[in-house]
Amino acid sequence: MNHWPDCLKNRRCIIDFIISFLPKGGRLNILSSKWKNLRRPPCIRGWIPWIGAGFEFGKTPLEFIEKARIKYGPVFTVIVMGTRMTFVTEEEGINVFLKSKEINFELAVQNPVYHTASIAKNIFLKLHEKLYITVKGKMGIFNLYKFTGQLTEELQEQLQNLGTHGTTDLNKFMRHLLYPVTVNILFKKGLFPTDERKIREFHQHFQAYDEGFEYGSQLPECLLRNWSKSKKWLLALFEKNIPDIKTHKSAKENYPTVMQAVLDLLEMEANEQKSPNYGLLLLWASLSNTVPVAFWTFAFVLSHPNIHRTIMEGISSVFGTAGKDKIKVSEDDLKKLPLIKWCILETIRLRAPGVIARKVLKPVKILDYTVPSGDLLMLSPFWLHRNPKYFPEPDLFKPERWKEANLEKHAFLDCFMAFGSGKYQCPGRWLALLEIQICIILIFYYYDCSLLDPLPKQSSLHLVGVQQPEGRCRIQFKQRK
Repeated sequence: MNHWPDCLKNRRCIIDFIISFLPKGGRLNILSSKWKNLRRPPCIRGWIPWIGAGFEFGKTPLEFIEKARIKYGPVFTVIVMGTRMTFVTEEEGINVFLKSKEINFELAVQNPVYHTASIAKNIFLKLHEKLYITVKGKMGIFNLYKFTGQLTEELQEQLQNLGTHGTTDLNKFMRHLLYPVTVNILFKKGLFPTDERKIREFHQHFQAYDEGFEYGSQLPECLLRNWSKSKKWLLALFEKNIPDIKTHKSAKENYPTVMQAVLDLLEMEANEQKSPNYGLLLLWASLSNTVPVAFWTFAFVLSHPNIHRTIMEGISSVFGTAGKDKIKVSEDDLKKLPLIKWCILETIRLRAPGVIARKVLKPVKILDYTVPSGDLLMLSPFWLHRNPKYFPEPDLFKPERWKEANLEKHAFLDCFMAFGSGKYQCPGRWLALLEIQICIILIFYYYDCSLLDPLPKQSSLHLVGVQQPEGRCRIQFKQRK
């Protein structure tokens, strides 16, 4: 370079010199891409091409994120399996994530939906918004009254099988209680099997599918033999039962189930052949988070004697002290027991998903960084919920903090992101909260319960969905007299 003019020895001047020979449009493109968007977030690339940091990241994702936050700050990029994932772990970037027109939800999830439910990308993109509106309408706040009686009856029916006393694993107990309740209400009464062998088979396949969902969303199905087997089993279950679901009419209710509404829309859109696939997606969405939230809420309450005692006093004041008679739970009853809802929301805060994702369509600015187009932008509710600015003493279970939320107007606390936010919030959030509220009321009304094991740690293996427990957690129960 010694024979070049002095001004061209400077790197910026070299590029300016090259640009001067380009057409005007080319100059603008290079200028904007090279200089306006120069500084990207710190990037963890790993040492294996394409796989990147995949092995280290996949072992314990939450721990990996925490170490990266400490080393690189709240915004950083990780390359995993050829995908650039840029994490936003604190409040910086929330407005960009939720409000920017350059960030897209559907493009972020179309690949996972294709891998886990075999729904083609073009079909998903065509139908998603219509299906979202349909499901949101069926399970929205103005239709919750339709589910209260059904949930109470279904839960009482399942509790009758519990017996008068015993010891059981709490996680297993919640599955046995909520699997049939949710399936019978959202799909059709009687869809969930009653034969013991078939019940075990359903549990086996759904748990295998659920536990491998995160891996199944990213890896080829041929590498996940057991997971693929359970996926096919569940799809075959829906294939067999879709005709009955479609024509089923409840003897008590005059309105269609959520799955029937989905089937009606698919028929209108000439995509009936995908009915089992959307059935599988609805099943996973309705069970994968509700069950662990119910588990953790119950465990947190039992591990805090003062909170447990206050809840028991509230239930007795509303429904009486006896535990044998069947009760009806109404919306007015729920309003008299706000502590239960606070406990559920505090549980969700502490065990929130590791990430929710969006696709970057055009470069966006977060702090001093520019996140390039094509990245997956990953907002972390798990870490946002540990920001002491919004949640003082963030690691403590403090349901009373939810007094400050305007729950009557369906507003959560600031920076609470467990259900997402904006256009595509979780459409089933209000029904899930209702189901867990009624579940806790009925268990405590009918049974005296106590923990036999310490509160388990949360698993750090998964980023998607509510954190699962690590290790067993047994309870002892005895029917109230």
